[in-house]
Amino acid sequence: MKKSVLTRYRVMAFVTGVLLVLLCLGMIAKYAFKMDGADDITKVIAIAHGWLYVLYLVFAFDLGSKAKWPVGKQLWVLIAGTIPTAAFFVERKISAELEAKVADGGRKLAEA
Repeated sequence: MKKSVLTRYRVMAFVTGVLLVLLCLGMIAKYAFKMDGADDITKVIAIAHGWLYVLYLVFAFDLGSKAKWPVGKQLWVLIAGTIPTAAFFVERKISAELEAKVADGGRKLAEA
């Protein structure tokens, strides 16, 4: 497996996670504190998160198919982008697990 596959996933997991946390904070500001301007910011963040979550799905699915994950694990990684802060924890766990595969893949390519 190429390192770029893991890197794309990691970047999108981070971006999706940050946007989801910001969206949650914006919703709290909008509905709980009735802050002025929270509606506009929440709308922009929601749209950005929605579109970038689609990219996250594509990259996570690509990573899962190349890592030959079972369906349950694949679904958990895909759903992690919809649960606030879950993307950060899942990304850490997946990255630690796949670092060895990425290193082995790089060695096999260098030997060929």
